[in-house]
Amino acid sequence: MCGIVGFTNNIDNSNVVIGEMMDRIKHRGPDAEGKYIDEDIALGHRRLSIIDVSSQGDQPLFNEDGSVVLVFNGEIYNFQGIREKLVAAGHKFKTKTDSEVLIHGYEEYGARLLDMLRGMFSFIIWDKNKKEIFGARDFFGIKPMYYAQMNGTFMFGSEIKSFLAHPNFRKELNESVLESYLTFQYSPTNETFFKNVFKLPPAHYFTYKDGKLSVKRYWDVHFSPDEKPDLNEWVNRISDTFHDSVEAHKIADVEVGSFLSSGVDSSYVAAVADVDKTFTVGFGSDEKYNEIGWAKEFSKAIGKENSSKVISAEEYWGNLAKIQYHMDEPLADPAAVALYFVCNIASEKLKVVLSGEGADEIFGGYNVYSEPDGTFYDRLPRGLKRGIGGIAQKLPAKRGVNFFVRKGKDLEERFIGNAYMFTPEERKALLKIKTDAPMPQTITKPFYDNVQGMDDVTKMQYLDLHLWMAGDILLKADKMSMANSLELRVPFLDKEVMSLAEKIPLRYRVTHKEITDENTRYITKYAMRLAAKKDTPKQTAKTAAKKKLGFPVPIRVWLKEDKYYSIVRSAFESESGRKFFNTAPLIKLLDDHKSGKADNSRKIWTVYIFLVWYKVYFENDGKY
Repeated sequence: MCGIVGFTNNIDNSNVVIGEMMDRIKHRGPDAEGKYIDEDIALGHRRLSIIDVSSQGDQPLFNEDGSVVLVFNGEIYNFQGIREKLVAAGHKFKTKTDSEVLIHGYEEYGARLLDMLRGMFSFIIWDKNKKEIFGARDFFGIKPMYYAQMNGTFMFGSEIKSFLAHPNFRKELNESVLESYLTFQYSPTNETFFKNVFKLPPAHYFTYKDGKLSVKRYWDVHFSPDEKPDLNEWVNRISDTFHDSVEAHKIADVEVGSFLSSGVDSSYVAAVADVDKTFTVGFGSDEKYNEIGWAKEFSKAIGKENSSKVISAEEYWGNLAKIQYHMDEPLADPAAVALYFVCNIASEKLKVVLSGEGADEIFGGYNVYSEPDGTFYDRLPRGLKRGIGGIAQKLPAKRGVNFFVRKGKDLEERFIGNAYMFTPEERKALLKIKTDAPMPQTITKPFYDNVQGMDDVTKMQYLDLHLWMAGDILLKADKMSMANSLELRVPFLDKEVMSLAEKIPLRYRVTHKEITDENTRYITKYAMRLAAKKDTPKQTAKTAAKKKLGFPVPIRVWLKEDKYYSIVRSAFESESGRKFFNTAPLIKLLDDHKSGKADNSRKIWTVYIFLVWYKVYFENDGKY
């Protein structure tokens, strides 16, 4: 795992600048560094040694005659098979790394190489003969890639913060993204919070030549259910495919561990991977917020060592600035902080961990996926539900009323992903600034258009795979692990696993089955849970039916305490708070939450985290 930076070279002190850019992302690769500079380009690389840990794997890497240069972040799990084909075609390798197959694969196949890869990656290839830059990002967006065109310079890298060191970079807040963020809790488009800085979307590659940038998609998810196999056959296929993926994701020349919560995803990974060490964090002693006891019991059952940490409120709040610095863009997911700490304790013992991200999106695991047609009310005529919803929308918002409002809307109107913080009307009332931010449904529409005619669960999965997973789940996974110089691997997010999951019928993703004698409810990830049972110890088999908590964080409790209420209120009343927001409605959100009138914790957190991030990057000049 590594970090990459670079820019088209039109400055006199390129060696100094590329060095400063590399220093900004040293945490991504503390083991080694390398540069390549010519009259056209400057490339930098920071290395975390995982495969071929000798200096032979240091980057940049070159082809035989030095005309093709590579900087690469990630892992290619099927590199050995690709290497054999390239050797047979006459290519000569200098190292044993997975990285080098990208150089010779590019020479042999061009962009078609991407279809052959299995792994997580973002990389840049400089073709000196063509005077062309070729860059690519993996299928799901596990590894990041940012780029910007400013003042005659094209710059690119793993983290936006590296751009701050370039003299041609102009730092300016993208206010329209702020407005969208207030709804999604993350930046949902290819734009970033820095104006004119963009994310290369997952499953896309770009070419840059003669000042012209071209971006193209090379892969997408295609749900096409196969109704022929029965449930048992699907369970066996999932088991076989996942075992194969885990084995591929364990390829390393260093020790590999695994994260562990009380949910089925991480438990399945830990059990199949058969690693020696697992890692868990929690808050306090309340089982609602602490899964450590369960994780230790599970680890003992599978004969593994568990390391854990109880995160105090002081530690949590005290590290928010550092965490938003590493995030590059504000992310209001409270679990990001917990992920930072579990990465931290893992990094003290090893360099690589496996984690369960992606299982919910791929196999249909979120509780909201069980909602469509889940009640008698859902089967009422659409017109009747819309009428009732229209009436309910005029009433004061509360739990029962919100149900009818939500059910009165079509999926495309109401579902933008797993988080919906502020409505467009609420964010307009909250913001002092005026922006041209698109409506949430404008952002989601292209994805819904790609799955027209499919069932609602499949539509939600497709949307989450492209927005929520890349913008929230994988953003925090990469940035929090790399902040601790730790490689995080996600075996559910494998091209072969996705290829299988695309074919699983809806009834085997979300199904109606009896869990206990007393209770019948919808089960998500149904076939995957049954597959997990095959590898889960009998005494802990309840994991397969357990509701996932993720990283539950007690922010709703903390925000009622005087200490943290005061911290947030001070931020809301600060100069930057007053610059962007109308203070009165913010304080009302906070006071209503403290008094117990409403649970506004997530809305409060969304605004507060932006202000923490803004202070780091715009008031403290990128320092925390």
